[in-house]
Amino acid sequence: MTDVKIIGVDLGATNVRGAVVYQGQLSAIAAKRIRSNGPEEHILEDIYEVIDELTETHPDVQAIGIGVPSIVDVAEGIVYDVLNIPSWREVHLKEALQNRYNLSTYVNNDANCFAVGEYHYGKGQGTNSMIGLIMGTGLGAGVIINKHLYSGHNCGAGEFGFFPYRDSLLEYHATGSFFSVTKKLDGEEIFNRAKRGEPEALELYRELGLHVGYAIKMVMYTFDPELIVLGGSVRHAFPYFQQTMWQEINTFAFKRSVDRLRVEVSELHNSALIGAAALYIDSQM
Repeated sequence: MTDVKIIGVDLGATNVRGAVVYQGQLSAIAAKRIRSNGPEEHILEDIYEVIDELTETHPDVQAIGIGVPSIVDVAEGIVYDVLNIPSWREVHLKEALQNRYNLSTYVNNDANCFAVGEYHYGKGQGTNSMIGLIMGTGLGAGVIINKHLYSGHNCGAGEFGFFPYRDSLLEYHATGSFFSVTKKLDGEEIFNRAKRGEPEALELYRELGLHVGYAIKMVMYTFDPELIVLGGSVRHAFPYFQQTMWQEINTFAFKRSVDRLRVEVSELHNSALIGAAALYIDSQM
């Protein structure tokens, strides 16, 4: 299955990127700025332009996988209410791509793509169950159970960030929003100050670690995975919050689960593209 050439596409709020993935390696990336505020068809045309470029240079591709920042009817490939693309309320994306390219097409949300990419090509290889936990401005997760991606009935499995926590939501405490929303600070500035060893910045990261540890305990109570792989921009600050993260994880009720848990930091480059392509591999298992 990994011998197949697959187009992986990542649709964001402002850009669409794509590449051909073969045995975990990426071709040159094709990218285009999308017309986010345009009608549905304009965004489809932007996606087509990227995929057209890839199919012209790689006519032997056999499938397309695409990740989107929204809820997806995975079976039908229908995309609903895409963040920051107002016209995309109900888009039959799988049907549109299959009709145009005559290639099997797989659509899922970006967190699930991250998890399935990490499982097949990253830190998750060889495990039976893992969670890909993305910590950016929000908190989302992809779930692998019994070596297979679990999206949930409505593609909503793993949306831990929306759990009520303290005075707001968990994602306002266990992600980069801890700095920008909760503390009203510039997260990049705090990161740079922490790298310089400034005590106030390091203390903020220690506080962040407690919240991340709480989020991981929630994941453990829900899925009891072998492995949690951290993705998203906040993962780069892992050395500054890992100690207090584990301090909080160690309050978990079942010590054996803590002793056996692995928490790793993703090292995949272009994980969104690799993960989108890995949707095909997951479908064949």
